[in-house]
Amino acid sequence: MTTPDRTYLLVPGAGGSAWYWHRLVPELRRRGHEAIAVELPAADDRAGLREYADTIVAAAGDHERLVLVAQSMGGLSAPLACDRLEVTELILVNAMIPAPGETGGDWWTVTGQEQARRALDEREGRAPDAPFDPRVMFFHDVPAEVTEAAMAVETPQSGTPFGEPWPLDAWPAVPTRVLSGEQDRLFPAAFQARIARQRLGITAEPVPGGHLVALSRPAELAARLTG
Repeated sequence: MTTPDRTYLLVPGAGGSAWYWHRLVPELRRRGHEAIAVELPAADDRAGLREYADTIVAAAGDHERLVLVAQSMGGLSAPLACDRLEVTELILVNAMIPAPGETGGDWWTVTGQEQARRALDEREGRAPDAPFDPRVMFFHDVPAEVTEAAMAVETPQSGTPFGEPWPLDAWPAVPTRVLSGEQDRLFPAAFQARIARQRLGITAEPVPGGHLVALSRPAELAARLTG
């Protein structure tokens, strides 16, 4: 039996659904790696960042030398698991990068996300004040059949984790990469590059695709994660 080269522990964003990674997991395994998609307790108002971190750690089981991958909101909880697992690399994909003591709710204002999103909408010809449409914001580059499958499943997200101050004093001492979708409409690539530089001193790596790149470009994302 061949031992996988690496184990990728995949932390989803808001809604906490492991299903988000269902197109990426086979791509990673095809390349000789193991992949574990985490299901977070997103609908549970009793679950905060600590419980999310506990869930990530439990999902890892006995696996060692993990590459921890965090999508979007997963950037709040994945770093909290780094001191409890053998993490060789932390990879943020279109992810929130919190500062010590900052709540997830405050992050949007402090970072200037809304201004960045509006500016991109205006440049690309979308009405910045139009009602929120997930098909426009998130699924614009996702295959139609995948979009319809996603729309058929409710993925509620409790506000509890967003109300908690980020508990670490500093970013984990783990090699970190930031991958930013070139067509991300929620967290524009230039915005992600600025936050990565300001908060982590890291140069973000552009990847093709929008905010849900694991659904829209799984093969390309797998290549970047493993490369």
